[in-house]
Amino acid sequence: MKQVRRRRVRRALEEQCFLWLMRLSLLGAVGVLGMIVGVICWRGVGALSWEMVSSLPEGGFYLGREGGILNALVGSLYLACGATVLALCLAVPVVFYLHTYASKGRLRHSVRLALDILWGIPSIVYGAFGFAWMVSLGVRASLLAGILTLALVVLPILARTLDEVVEMTPVLLRESTLALGATRLEWMGVLLRQSLPGLLTAILLAFGRGIGDAASVLFTAGYTDNLPDSLLRPVASLPLAVFFLLGTPFPEVQARAYAAALILTAIVLGVSTFAHLSLARLGRYVIR
Repeated sequence: MKQVRRRRVRRALEEQCFLWLMRLSLLGAVGVLGMIVGVICWRGVGALSWEMVSSLPEGGFYLGREGGILNALVGSLYLACGATVLALCLAVPVVFYLHTYASKGRLRHSVRLALDILWGIPSIVYGAFGFAWMVSLGVRASLLAGILTLALVVLPILARTLDEVVEMTPVLLRESTLALGATRLEWMGVLLRQSLPGLLTAILLAFGRGIGDAASVLFTAGYTDNLPDSLLRPVASLPLAVFFLLGTPFPEVQARAYAAALILTAIVLGVSTFAHLSLARLGRYVIR
């Protein structure tokens, strides 16, 4: 009896210890996020204004004079939207092929391993890869080159997230659909409806990742003070605007860098929050 009691006490202590460790880890993650947002708000709120968001950089903007970051804001939206759409066109057919036509085995494992490796590659490597192709083809930095390179960054995120969502589809749903005489193409339509909430979440997460990436577009998209008017012209982005503004020795310009970082952080937090809310709301209509 004493040994049994000792085991129960030891297990209870272990459970409490690990419970407090998990709570401390959660508190640490929330604390780090709060510190980042707090510092950015403290340094950037004073420089944030409607003129900064709605106007283009003017002469002497990087010396503390008038102007805004509209070029970087619009350019980031173009880059992130274009890369997400392009990656979506590649990821959806690949994932659905793996779950409808490909048999479980080496092919599915190899594709997932390749996507995991692509996910782990730093974005600066993608930027160097895109820049090498641009040099070999004699192409200048442009919006199109930035979209193509950024699509490689968000492709594994979108594909693996969608793959995990489709993997959670009940086996009974597949068996009952095929038992009714449906073809594999018709089963793919059922699978698309089943995974639609997860697909929306994957798109939003990929967009949030793309709009905040700087290394992949540093050499491929370039930078300009004008709005993007062609796929073959350079385009600005918010991360690079923060980098260039923060590199100046003028306190007024550095404050604008923190304001731009605040805008970028607000966009990423808003997209991530909307992704989780949409998954929770639309997930109620998914068969489990």
